[in-house]
Amino acid sequence: MRQDFKELGDNFKARRKELNLSLKEAENATSIRTTYLQAIEDGEMNKLISPVYAQGFVRQYASFLGMDGERLIRENNDLFTKPAPQEFAYGIGTMEMRGNPGAGVKWFPNAVWIVIFVLIIAAAWLSARFFEVI
Repeated sequence: MRQDFKELGDNFKARRKELNLSLKEAENATSIRTTYLQAIEDGEMNKLISPVYAQGFVRQYASFLGMDGERLIRENNDLFTKPAPQEFAYGIGTMEMRGNPGAGVKWFPNAVWIVIFVLIIAAAWLSARFFEVI
């Protein structure tokens, strides 16, 4: 029986409510974030990471709810084969600066360790000269 993703999600939501489970309980049992479980139940494929993740999430969530996830995916395979459009705030390899408050002081701890190292070497050299080792 072929369904659209909204129908599929409604079936998941109805089954979860039938079992009297919260999304948080489902998240704890499946290790799938609540936002993804909510996206499945709302039929919002575009909120899932990719079709491959969608298949895995649906399979695992169905198994948790006592449904046949393999059959659901097999019967609705076309829902999981087309990639959903994704919107990213930034892409891979972008060069824009990110708002990291500690980004400007990363050199300071390294500078402190270099100064300490130089002082230890100088102290060792001076003590070697004082005790006439060199």
